[in-house]
Amino acid sequence: MASQGSACIGGAVSTNAGGTGVIKYGPMRQLVLGLKVVLPDGQIWDGLKTLRKDNTGYDLKQLFIGAEGTLGVITAVACALAPAPRATETALLGVPDVAAATRLLATARQSLGDLVTAFELIPRLGLDFVVRHLPGARDPLAMRCPWYVLVEFASARADAGLRACLESLLEGALAAGDVRGGVIAASEAQRAALWALRHGLSEAQKFEGGSIKHDIAVPPARMADFITRASRTVEQAIPGARIVAFGHLGDGNVHFNISQPQGAERPQAAERKAFLARWEEINRLVHDIVADMGGSFSAEHGVGQLKLADMARYKSPLELTLMRKIKQTLDPHNIMNPGRVIPPAPPPGGAS
Repeated sequence: MASQGSACIGGAVSTNAGGTGVIKYGPMRQLVLGLKVVLPDGQIWDGLKTLRKDNTGYDLKQLFIGAEGTLGVITAVACALAPAPRATETALLGVPDVAAATRLLATARQSLGDLVTAFELIPRLGLDFVVRHLPGARDPLAMRCPWYVLVEFASARADAGLRACLESLLEGALAAGDVRGGVIAASEAQRAALWALRHGLSEAQKFEGGSIKHDIAVPPARMADFITRASRTVEQAIPGARIVAFGHLGDGNVHFNISQPQGAERPQAAERKAFLARWEEINRLVHDIVADMGGSFSAEHGVGQLKLADMARYKSPLELTLMRKIKQTLDPHNIMNPGRVIPPAPPPGGAS
């Protein structure tokens, strides 16, 4: 996770955190075996088991994973671990479009299975931002491409032959036209430099004026269609808007961020404020497309307070009713992180 220097296990579980390795290891929901939780009434539920199988009724720990502290305070966690990788190969590949990146992902997973650890999408514009603003960042490829993917393969076996697997994948992708060029990290320093380009995308955007952000998920096979539709819709609403769509293509989650139009990198405060004032309007346009594709308006950043209106709009009335019943049962006095995750119930006779 980009927040690995400050994140704590309890918070990671409470927010169902993920990261660049979700494609292989899953989010926290898939890594938690057991929990100990302090409930709103002061009772302590000790579910700190390490069983892989326990089919004795409801899986209570799942109530607290991703609940953002609204149902209890997590005080202890039993996590499933995976063997540390002993062999890793990392490459930055230039691709002609998102559809080609999606095909490359499918080919990689078909041929390499769970050796695929990360598959991150990077737009050319985002790479330009990073190289322009972050010290020490440089473009590792001589050829400019519209899009890039940062791919990483890892194995617990030192003799897994990952380099040969990667080279074979690239050979086929180059022949098919899905890859235009690339660079394979030859050292840990080069690997770190490639990952710094990916992790620097959010920071670099700050230097380009205001940014309206989205954390969405759609089925990976539909990602190219989503980015095309959402980009066209946003550009019609804000002519000159600069789309920076990046992130976890491997699990269908991208950060669809929008920077102010060119020339507004150092805008007057009023201009920046006017752009950011359209946040809810643009969110609505993008999230409507996500919903139409069967996706999620919050893939990994949670709901908190900022997305309560989205919960009310995109969750079904039955889903919200069930969530409210769980909250009322465990926390009848609403003392645990009130006002988060679950929107207020509508008045009698009103719409959810």
